[in-house]
Amino acid sequence: MPAITVENPLELPQVVKPATSEHPRRLKSITTAPGGLEGEGFPVRRAFAGIDLADLDPFIHLDQMGEIDYGPGEPKGTPWHPHRGFETVTYMMEGTFLHQDSIGGGGTIQNGATQWMTAGAGILHIERPPDALIDSGGLFHGIQLWVNLPAKLKMTTPRYQDIEATSVSLLTNENGDAIIRVIAGALGDAAGPGVTHTPITIVHASLLPGGTLSLPWKPEYNALTYVLAGQGTVGLDRQPIGEGQMAVHVDGDFIVLSANERQDSRTHALEVLILGGAPIREPVAAYGPFVMNTKVELQQAFDDYQAGRLGQIPANHI
Repeated sequence: MPAITVENPLELPQVVKPATSEHPRRLKSITTAPGGLEGEGFPVRRAFAGIDLADLDPFIHLDQMGEIDYGPGEPKGTPWHPHRGFETVTYMMEGTFLHQDSIGGGGTIQNGATQWMTAGAGILHIERPPDALIDSGGLFHGIQLWVNLPAKLKMTTPRYQDIEATSVSLLTNENGDAIIRVIAGALGDAAGPGVTHTPITIVHASLLPGGTLSLPWKPEYNALTYVLAGQGTVGLDRQPIGEGQMAVHVDGDFIVLSANERQDSRTHALEVLILGGAPIREPVAAYGPFVMNTKVELQQAFDDYQAGRLGQIPANHI
């Protein structure tokens, strides 16, 4: 899994250790993501399926794309489509996606890079593999996360952020058996490069076999751990969790994760995506590519898209 890494984690700054007065978060639930198809037909796992929206807030949707080894001619993406009312975060660990949107944003997402698109008032975009990857096939693995916007920012000006893998903040734990990548938000003094409208933290952590990680987490944030690969446990009572499963943590100051002593030859480590943010606590009306507060606003979004008010496909489109 070639996200940004280092040969010797002990050279990295250490994540802040929980104080003796702080309490670990307890485990509320573990769910297993069902499979589905997205875009032009690429396989995904719907990571938030079966979880109460109140536990997800401020997040709306999370797909794990792959991991899949495509044959020649098989890689697929999404056609041009609209969004309004939220932000999309695409993080690629394996393979390559090309992004282009109607406000001039665009770039290549690969090897631990992230594209952060604020749809806001409205935008059109496309994400697809480059022609060379379509021709050759190959490994493909990433995630796409939807981050909600509060009502006062639903119609904010769209923007695009291209976050290179080398710009994320890297930390380790006391024993040096974890690599912690802070993509957005902060862990102690380490801040990720993603600029967010909604206060959130996004972390990709790799935990070597037998390792344990106590990760500080803001008590006012919700906390979600999704296993991208590998096997391990969550919480002090070591509840088993594995690839394609999501843990909801509640009530506490830090998250406890452990990796099993034995991992399969493909993963070598427990790979987890850890998410949290300040809940917005507003009504959510979501349908297709739009996330608003009311059905009336949803209908307006569809009307505006059909009238061409959410943007135009650029003349030099991919």
